[in-house]
Amino acid sequence: MMRRIAVLDAPTNLGLRPPTSTSVPGCAKAPGALRDHGLLARLRARDAGCLTPPRYDPGDWRPGDGVCHAREISGYSVALADRIGAIIDRGEFPLVLGGDCSVLLGSALAMHRLGEAVGGRVGLVFVDGHSDFRHPGNASYVGAAAGEDLALVTGRGQADLAAIEGRRPYFRDIDVVVLGIRAQDEYRLDLQAAGITTRPVPALRAEGAARTAQWAHEQLADCAGYWVHIDVDVLDPAVMPAVDAPDPGGIAFAELEILLAGLVDTPHCLGVELTVFDPDYDPDGSYAAEIVNTVVAGLAPVAAPGAMPPRLLPAGPVAPAPRPGNGRSPVRDVLLGPAAVPAPAVAVEPIGPAPTGDGDDPSGADGDRPAEPSPDPSGPGLLRRVAGPEEADDAEPDEAEPDATRPGADIA
Repeated sequence: MMRRIAVLDAPTNLGLRPPTSTSVPGCAKAPGALRDHGLLARLRARDAGCLTPPRYDPGDWRPGDGVCHAREISGYSVALADRIGAIIDRGEFPLVLGGDCSVLLGSALAMHRLGEAVGGRVGLVFVDGHSDFRHPGNASYVGAAAGEDLALVTGRGQADLAAIEGRRPYFRDIDVVVLGIRAQDEYRLDLQAAGITTRPVPALRAEGAARTAQWAHEQLADCAGYWVHIDVDVLDPAVMPAVDAPDPGGIAFAELEILLAGLVDTPHCLGVELTVFDPDYDPDGSYAAEIVNTVVAGLAPVAAPGAMPPRLLPAGPVAPAPRPGNGRSPVRDVLLGPAAVPAPAVAVEPIGPAPTGDGDDPSGADGDRPAEPSPDPSGPGLLRRVAGPEEADDAEPDEAEPDATRPGADIA
């Protein structure tokens, strides 16, 4: 038995500001750029097609008008949720290629529908260089949904985005784990006050990518399953500058590969989305190639022979016992019974600790890729791919100055 991956393109720019008054952001080109490097063939994935977004046109939007493109994003999110739900109903593993981070609203809506269908909750692992937690309660105005997606999917902000179909929030604060934000993130204290669990880059690197993935599993032990959001700006701009808001202090490709492999190496991971890669800043395609290498290796546990298919079953009425330290409950046994409404074709059990061993192997499906030697810690290639988990976990980013935040950034 193996889990088949289905790749769905979601090439939307609706959540970003225009780079200039006469241009549009380049993230809509990302799915095509990644496909050009053989992503589907290397994953042996089914082509689930492309969901074409509405026209990008900010018009006469001004600060104070609410989220730009809100009506278009809302409609697109419903359609995207339908497509993701159909993939999961087939027993497949969706890989959604964005586009900007506003695709998370469609994924979140799909997960909320799924949780309701099985009588449980679905969690979110949010891997991103920025918290994307701007909302009317902590900012003078909002505007770019890609800089507000985590706030919106946790129920903060205008109802036409935060409460589509009357569902609010799509993810509870305690069912969200944020990984990879910078230590100085503008909204880090707001996340803490909300009770959203975070592991910024310094802590992630100190603990290691594999152990961080296992820790994320444990934080979501009370959920029926979880979705993984990955914004490639979690990577340091020294190795991935092809994003709209490069920010120093990120992780390496090898660390992202190990982290992704650990997160998906369980039937409780329901799917992954990849966002914010901008081919306009990748003229020779080298960054697209590196992303594809990382994704193929990171998703190897999903389609490996003997991989467990997704299992989604409703949680029983067992009250969680408190766990010292963070107030969350430990992994627990549940009583499994029929769902109150017809369940989808897959089923999810409560999440336990991540398996150890093969799940932490970053070599992945493309095992013919030669491992590179660990770089000289004093050299400029420090954040390039390293030979194994230990090297990746211990690596430190360069101090090179990155590009300034670009005009098309997801921060309005």
